[in-house]
Parts: sequence; structure tokens; C-alpha cells
Amino acid sequence: MAKLHVSTTINGEPVEFLCSPQQSMLEVLRNTLGLTGTKEGCGTGDCGACSITLDGRLVCSCLMLAAEAEGREIGTIEGMAQGDRLHPLQRKFLELAALQCGICTPGVLVAAKALLDRNPDPTETEVRYWLAGNLCRCTGYDKIVRAVLETAAEMREEAAR
Repeated sequence: MAKLHVSTTINGEPVEFLCSPQQSMLEVLRNTLGLTGTKEGCGTGDCGACSITLDGRLVCSCLMLAAEAEGREIGTIEGMAQGDRLHPLQRKFLELAALQCGICTPGVLVAAKALLDRNPDPTETEVRYWLAGNLCRCTGYDKIVRAVLETAAEMREEAAR
């Protein structure tokens, strides 16, 4: 079977890869490009562990064909930190112990960042709704929601300075 050549941007960097027509973006991220932060949980788009952004929109990479990345902008968990400096969400998740095993955490962080990029002042209800597509079996959602809300408040304060 012929391979497809895909040119895309991942975490702000131009990337080219070859893929089979049926390969998922999740498979290419992990196995071809070595970006293993995005996790496979269910493979059916139900758990959110594989969440990435595609042109700023939150998507499940297990449901996306890699060929669909042609000419698009993809964001993964690896793109959240700036060099050695963690994203404020990542710092707050650590501070508030809003994570445990790490399978769902990358997807939750990507989803939370997508929310804050779209709405920097979400209500608790909006955070819970936005993260409803991310399943976690290790920790309660309260710490996660609190971490997102506190990060949003800190980011608004910093932007106001």
C-alpha cells in the first residue's frame, strides 16, 4: 500500500511524515514521531486520553486520520511547556495534586488549555462540561476542576498587570 506524504505543523514546528491512509494521528504521533505524551486509552474517542488540538479545536487523535493533518496546526501535550518552563496549568496540577497515574493527565491538560484559550474566565460548570470528555479512574475531578479555575484566575491577574 502506498504511503502518503503529510506536511503539517506540530507544536509550532513544521513536520513531515509518511503514513498509511488508515493510520490514526495518535499512531503517527506516538510511533512515527516519538511524541508519546498523547496516550491511547480506549481507541474509540470515549476517554479523551488522546486529546490534541487541530487548528485550535479539541479532537481525539485516535479518531483522526493522520492524512487529515495535511496543512493543519496540531497541538499536543509536548507543546504546552515553553522550554524548561511548565505551562501554568501544568504547574497548578502539580501543586494541587490534580493527577495520579498519568494516563488521562495529558488529555485533560490539553483540553483544559483549549478551554482557557477559548474562554479565559470559565465558571465551574463550564470547566466540568468542557472536561466531560476526559475520563479519569484514579482521582476525583474536584482537584482537576479547582486547578483549572485557579489557573484561569492567575492567568487573568497576570494579563491585567
